[in-house]
Amino acid sequence: MKWVRVTQVENIPLREGRGVSIGTEQIAIFNLGDRFLAIQNRCPHAGGPLADGIVSGNSVVCPLHGWKTCLESGQVQRPKDQESCVRRYPVKIEDGVVLVQIDACARQNTTEERMCTA
Repeated sequence: MKWVRVTQVENIPLREGRGVSIGTEQIAIFNLGDRFLAIQNRCPHAGGPLADGIVSGNSVVCPLHGWKTCLESGQVQRPKDQESCVRRYPVKIEDGVVLVQIDACARQNTTEERMCTA
């Protein structure tokens, strides 16, 4: 598993997200105040940039069509009839720097990703 240094914590404002590219991965990192969370930066509905969405509690609302996704589980919360999800990435903070782990997620198979079990 590989931890990748992304940015200083102060570069991601409170209750906002920032998009980053790590290799082929497009990741949205969010600052919730007490922790940072990272998910795939692509809404499962129409591919909207989730990093540009509005953070509401532990969720983000896609700026294109209003789909709401839980930042903790990756599950789509709105519309309620959807069973879609996005990939999550482990995040840690070391010496004021945000790090994202990519190898663990890259090894998931497509069934696990679709079910949001990892």
